Amino acid sequence: MNFFIEVIIPLSLPKTFTYKVLKQEYLFIKKGMRVAVPFGKNKIYTGLVIDLHQVAPTLYEAKEIHEIIDEKPIVNEEQIRHWFWISEYYMCAIGDVYRGAMPSALLLESETIITPKIITSFDANSLTDDEFLVYEALQHQSSLRIQDVISILNRKTVLPIIQKLINKEIISLHEEIQEEYKPKLVKYIRLNEEYNKEEKLIELLNSQKSEKRKSLLLSYFQLKGQKNKPVASKQLLELSTVSPSILKALINGKIFKEYVIQEDRVNFDENKKETNLQLSDPQQKAFDELEHEFLIKEVCLLHGITASGKTEIYIKQIENYLSKGKQVLYLLPEIALTTQLVTRLTKYFGNKVAVFHSKYSNNERVEVWQNVLNNSENAQIVIGARSALFLPFSNLGFIIIDEEHEQTFKQQDPAPRYHARDAAIVLASYFDAKIVLGSATPSVESFYNTTIGKYGLVSLDQRFGNFKLPIIELVDLKDSYFRKRMKGHFSLTLLEKISEALSNGEQIILFQNRRGFSPILECSTCGHVPQCPQCDVSLTYHKIKNQLRCHYCSYSIAKPTNCHACSSVDLETKGFGTEQIEMELAELFPQRNIKRMDQDTTRGKYSFEKIIDGFKNREIDILVGTQMLAKGLDFENVSLVGIMNADTMLYHPDFRAFERSFQMLTQVSGRSGRAEKRGKVVIQTYNPLHNVIQQVTHTDYMGMYTEQLYERQIYKYPPFFRLIKITLKHREFEKVKEGSMWLFQVLLQNLKIPVLGPEEPAISRIRNEYIRTILIKIPAETSLQGTKKTIQKILNSFDVVAQYRSIKVTVNVDFY
Repeated sequence: MNFFIEVIIPLSLPKTFTYKVLKQEYLFIKKGMRVAVPFGKNKIYTGLVIDLHQVAPTLYEAKEIHEIIDEKPIVNEEQIRHWFWISEYYMCAIGDVYRGAMPSALLLESETIITPKIITSFDANSLTDDEFLVYEALQHQSSLRIQDVISILNRKTVLPIIQKLINKEIISLHEEIQEEYKPKLVKYIRLNEEYNKEEKLIELLNSQKSEKRKSLLLSYFQLKGQKNKPVASKQLLELSTVSPSILKALINGKIFKEYVIQEDRVNFDENKKETNLQLSDPQQKAFDELEHEFLIKEVCLLHGITASGKTEIYIKQIENYLSKGKQVLYLLPEIALTTQLVTRLTKYFGNKVAVFHSKYSNNERVEVWQNVLNNSENAQIVIGARSALFLPFSNLGFIIIDEEHEQTFKQQDPAPRYHARDAAIVLASYFDAKIVLGSATPSVESFYNTTIGKYGLVSLDQRFGNFKLPIIELVDLKDSYFRKRMKGHFSLTLLEKISEALSNGEQIILFQNRRGFSPILECSTCGHVPQCPQCDVSLTYHKIKNQLRCHYCSYSIAKPTNCHACSSVDLETKGFGTEQIEMELAELFPQRNIKRMDQDTTRGKYSFEKIIDGFKNREIDILVGTQMLAKGLDFENVSLVGIMNADTMLYHPDFRAFERSFQMLTQVSGRSGRAEKRGKVVIQTYNPLHNVIQQVTHTDYMGMYTEQLYERQIYKYPPFFRLIKITLKHREFEKVKEGSMWLFQVLLQNLKIPVLGPEEPAISRIRNEYIRTILIKIPAETSLQGTKKTIQKILNSFDVVAQYRSIKVTVNVDFY
């Protein structure tokens, strides 16, 4: 009698594979364990067991497995079920989902490269002979492939040995070059409270015998008078030119107090204990409504305006579920936001919080995985970006999806191209868990779901502490240019507001959703614009590096001195990006510290935190940035937000352009005035009367929603129709054209629903590959499953046609 197991291989393959096992292995193996299996001629992969049976495969001879890697399952059955749902719904291979879900340290394969870790001392006797051989081999060369280890040890079963060496921290996987980052805390000085009265102050000055102490005190008052800002001890010492020991003596003498500005607004109140969180009345009302909604609905939308204190409500909810012994998942759209939130949640829940996202090293990710799997104390709450969805929860009770409208919840490349919000709702249904979607500007689909009774709805319409929403002022650029009220790209109105905020010691955020210096460099004589040779786009000019770069394939050339077409030297830049704004500001405000935050300045692992810390510590006066700034960050000293040009997003060729613009502008505006002082927002635009811009000014979400919903219904878009986008790519223009036409016609004949295309997208060639897209619109009443099966069949037959086999086809379900 033969025994078999079904295994998922971490390759882009649509089906599972059958392997042969011995009887005692069959009795030991459980679903969710990893096994090392041979695949192809001589490759080894880590497969995952999803089923055990006694049916031999008919199409091929089942191979035997090499070894069993785990002692107990590391993936549970709900997870496997969820993976199959993702693979079916998003029309991708189950192998892709498996590969995307598992931390790469758990997916060793014959091509994995291992490197030695730098260790000070370890006990060589603690290693087995085989482990020692691997360790010794790594002393002579910098890295080994797992294939090499097989030949050194002369045995096939090496993955458990490598796993043990990784656990003993003697070797590491190749991709882990990590830097450690400590947030920088700036020390500030303030006068002890008792000297705030005038008579005490005069008494203090007269009682100081030493001249140096006197000069230090006077320097402090001088700094305090000049700037309406906290006084940093470094500044104070520079101005008074006395030695640090004198400052120390004054601190010890209780005349000065030394303090650091905390990242978080929760602990400004020094005597408040963090354990009992008091909700304000509107928050308490919203909390009770949520509880009530959860009695009847699984999913509830919390629609709270910016800075209304949604996080506090989440914290209260989390307390509830933790007391029932449940696990909580908190999903965020951006890795950047996790930094701010972790500090906040660890104050309440200490080490019950675990963080999981792609900037973490392999070992850290495996550790979180194990903790969640074992339902351990220090992973009761998991905060993460979309990939945290795949962790092996066994007792999930509550999921929070913050800023649910963000497009970063949708994975674009590589497959699985899932949407974390929708996948999380399905995951919750396996555990009977509740979900709250939070946003100040919910996506049209989510809000529509509340109107048809699918989700509950709770609204929070005043800011925490009853602070007012910022005042929004529109500046008409056409009019300002005509009246010569412009300086570079700044209207005089905006410049006045900037100067005013700076003189009050407040900080400013300026928003321009385009990086680089300017998107186009044009010859004034013949109008030639340098293009990228591999893509269909013009090259963006980056002044700092003095080069022209393509933002799609990273091709770059030095900035030309004369035109490539007519050799004229009159080259001028058109349009403007963050770099140009930063330079103009440096000329206008040379004394101020100006920084920019975009993809070019935040490439490293901790570059983001460095900029944010600098901004929190009030070292940066003006921050210029792209959409990274729009995501729920929280700085209470920002009193002005300037939007350099609100029109760029409005005219994007996308059916969600208006909705996205509204969300983006509202979110950016929401960064202003998050404390007692009412903030200001200046929006520069060429058409101030545009509906969306007016809706942002009046914070009219409902107006935007009804208008968008009406248009979506007429033009057959979500939430009334589901969309599937098929993209075809190939280096030969004619081949893509023919292939896409063939596919389009077959789809049109077989589906009785709207099929549009084949269309050349706005950028029709990237990295020398020509692109065509086909759009399929599925009405709500048509069976989704049936339609997808038909599409899959057609794609399979397309793959069989010999001349089209080399065309790359990707399917993106709900691509928006």
